[in-house]
Amino acid sequence: TRLSSEGRPQTLLAFSRSHPWSGGLSIQALPGGGIVLIETQAGDVRHATLPYHADDRTDTLRLTYSWDAPARWGRLSLERPEMDRVHSIALPPPHPMPLADLRTLLTDPRQRQMDPDVIFVALSNRIEPIGPMPGLTANVPVCTPSGYMPAGQLKRGHLVDTDEGQIVPVLQTVTRRVPAMGSFRPVRLRAPYFGLRRDITVSPQQRLVIRGSEVEYLFGCEAVLVPARHLVNGFSALYAETPDIVTYHHLLLPGHEEIIVAGTRTESLYIGRLRRNPDLLGASVLAGFDRARLPEHPRPIWPVLKPYEAITLAMNRAA
Repeated sequence: TRLSSEGRPQTLLAFSRSHPWSGGLSIQALPGGGIVLIETQAGDVRHATLPYHADDRTDTLRLTYSWDAPARWGRLSLERPEMDRVHSIALPPPHPMPLADLRTLLTDPRQRQMDPDVIFVALSNRIEPIGPMPGLTANVPVCTPSGYMPAGQLKRGHLVDTDEGQIVPVLQTVTRRVPAMGSFRPVRLRAPYFGLRRDITVSPQQRLVIRGSEVEYLFGCEAVLVPARHLVNGFSALYAETPDIVTYHHLLLPGHEEIIVAGTRTESLYIGRLRRNPDLLGASVLAGFDRARLPEHPRPIWPVLKPYEAITLAMNRAA
């Protein structure tokens, strides 16, 4: 969802019913920096507030409400696609939600409230992971010592080439199926731009390594990381037409190395110090992997450009 540019309260999503018993769900965004979830059933109210710092706000947030009523467990999470940050809180034991209510909530605009700034709402039949996100579609060719291999075919133990001429092992591979919309909407990067030898499709969050005199002049470093969504301009990068569901893949390497895909440079999976946070690790795409065998990435291999910096760079490269 997008945040209100006017700083107004937003009812992001709400639904209520009176038959066969009263109940409802409401998710609201507060101007001061907070997400409020209220869930009711037969007069029993469960509510929680997920605070976040207003000065850290970005234009777009991704909210995930996860629940398991029989296990009396719930979680509300906030992610900023612009940053590598996740905020989560545990919720009071949630009520069961009838399938008919969920269907109405997602498909019947007459019986729900949804703020115009909400980009999309999706429902999953499993607890969805939060945190680090894979960003390569299955057919993206990754450079290995034996030639290019599709990202979807690489496995733990395979070797890949890095931009520095090194050969490093793949520690883990991760995948995730998501709706092809909003902050998950695939981006098609077109050859020969960005040094590509063929078109590739990646997630909006997948960060390309950009070098050049403009980078050194504007940012004082050899290279920067630019999320693919900031490169969309209608010709060298554009949003792809894909099925409603897309599967992203990625490779976890020892040191957040650059990898070579179809001739251009992009980042491998960045996980920061995720292994030091067992709760967040258990909620991520790396849940179930041996924590002792996971690497630590103290910082991204290159500075990550903010949206306005990416726009400035694009304007200078086009001039």
